[in-house]
Amino acid sequence: MNLSVVVVDDEPLIRSGLRAIINAEEDLTVVGEAGDGAEVLPLVRRTGADVVLMDVRMPAVDGIQATRLLLDSLDPAPRVLVVTTFENDDYVYDALRAGASGFLLKRTPPDDIIAAIRTVAHSESLLFPEAIRALALAHLGTPAPSGLTEYQLTEREQEVLRLMARGLSNAEIAAELILGLQTVKTHVANVLAKLNARDRTQAVIRAYESGFVPLH
Repeated sequence: MNLSVVVVDDEPLIRSGLRAIINAEEDLTVVGEAGDGAEVLPLVRRTGADVVLMDVRMPAVDGIQATRLLLDSLDPAPRVLVVTTFENDDYVYDALRAGASGFLLKRTPPDDIIAAIRTVAHSESLLFPEAIRALALAHLGTPAPSGLTEYQLTEREQEVLRLMARGLSNAEIAAELILGLQTVKTHVANVLAKLNARDRTQAVIRAYESGFVPLH
């Protein structure tokens, strides 16, 4: 399956570097570039991109606003991978809460950038789970006491969500719980539906914010 990618960054040098890295892969193609978040929605509408690499800080429309607009306007919407200079940037956590599927540092090695694009495109596991936990730890106060009880997850779905937060893939969850792969996929889908979460990242953030998965 060939994945189409849009690169959004206000620095032309960053865009050209990412384009070269991505286009060197047989299964990945950069189908468009933008220098500001305001250009992203029409560009993605025109290209039908699968993944958007989104700079989080841009002069007119930042990556958070652009991510929210994309996800509110398109169905199906592309996966958004936030690209940032600083991993503890407040903007990054806000972008994840807005619906981005993960984030990358601009100094990330090329092989890891490619792996991250494929991971978020296929949504089979959480990207950089420890980094997301660290972000949640830095940005959350005292978690809400609900523990997700209002969502009525079954015991098995709760087990699956805890393993999702650890970054396990569907196949790894199946091995851990001694279940069939299709059964795990069904449980994951049920968890996302009950939490009204677009993907694993949003589900895990909700689990952290509710105190269901402890940060410490």
